[in-house]
Amino acid sequence: MNRRHCAAAAITLVCALGLLTLPAQAVAAPTPDSSPSPAASAPAAPSGPASSERDLEKIRQEIETLYRKAGAATDAYNLAEEQAKKQSGEIVKLAKAIVDGQAKIAELKDRAGAQAREQYRNGGLPPGAQLVLSDDPQLFLDGINKVRTSQQANKTVLAQLTRTQEDLETYTQDASSNWQKLESNRVRQAEAKKKINAQIAAAEKLESQLEKKERDRLRQLERDAANRAQSAWLATRPAPSTGVSGEATAAGRAAVAFASAQIGKPYVWGATGPGSYDCSGLTSQAWAAAGRPIPRTSQEQWRLLPRIDIRDMRPGDLIIYHADASHVGMYVGDGAIVHSPRPGRHVTLAGAGSMKILGVVRPDK
Repeated sequence: MNRRHCAAAAITLVCALGLLTLPAQAVAAPTPDSSPSPAASAPAAPSGPASSERDLEKIRQEIETLYRKAGAATDAYNLAEEQAKKQSGEIVKLAKAIVDGQAKIAELKDRAGAQAREQYRNGGLPPGAQLVLSDDPQLFLDGINKVRTSQQANKTVLAQLTRTQEDLETYTQDASSNWQKLESNRVRQAEAKKKINAQIAAAEKLESQLEKKERDRLRQLERDAANRAQSAWLATRPAPSTGVSGEATAAGRAAVAFASAQIGKPYVWGATGPGSYDCSGLTSQAWAAAGRPIPRTSQEQWRLLPRIDIRDMRPGDLIIYHADASHVGMYVGDGAIVHSPRPGRHVTLAGAGSMKILGVVRPDK
């Protein structure tokens, strides 16, 4: 193999092994940025007490919008993190393959050298010439077999050497490609993290500038909005399909039991338990506990899991919310979901129709 390939393989191996020594959080850490934060453009809270119900309702909507944007950025962060983990794993595998390939090439070169030395010990004559000089018929016949065996061995060694060199070059190219993807995912993580923190900070600032009685009223407005949405959904909810059972499977019951057991734990973006969860962290861990691993993010759950008609919904199914699939909850029956709502809230039960439904997916279909 030429010097360029060896150098590329060595550089890739060093980079891959260096990756393993980095702390896990270092991959997600954003770089300092002096550019204006998205929070700067967020709507400002009133300088004094909210003067009317209309003011509070407007603030509620603004806060909800900010948390929605934070939820979408969280999904982007989680997806980038999953992809970064995958690329890291691929790089480690390729690094091992490069090391194994280099060792294999060294072994094949040793075997080729041994064959050359054996020929030298036979006086430097090729096997065919040695046969012609033999007077013993039996030795002549034995020699034919040895020649054939030797020729086949030489061809085998050369073929293996060529194939191994080609494989090594492919491993090196793949490692370089995976490293570039890993770097791209790290940049995406950092950007998403900045957006998440900015949107959450803007929402918290809006709420913190309210007086206590206004914050209490804001909570009541949130509940009222959710109840109105739930009532409207129940009033227009399609009737179940004829002959379709709404009973959960064993796996569905296990997923519901796991998710329900997390009620009261805080929402933390990017968290997958055991002490805290974001929305898709809760649903993915619940189904993993039920023995059915599913995609990590709500958008990937919507994209990859089988979709079903909302009329056929049963406990354990996942309801995906909003047009961008940025939120998910687990249906538990009786028109309710268990979900992890947003920063500042805890895992809780809520009406399945309390948010705008995009669709329903079934992990165990």
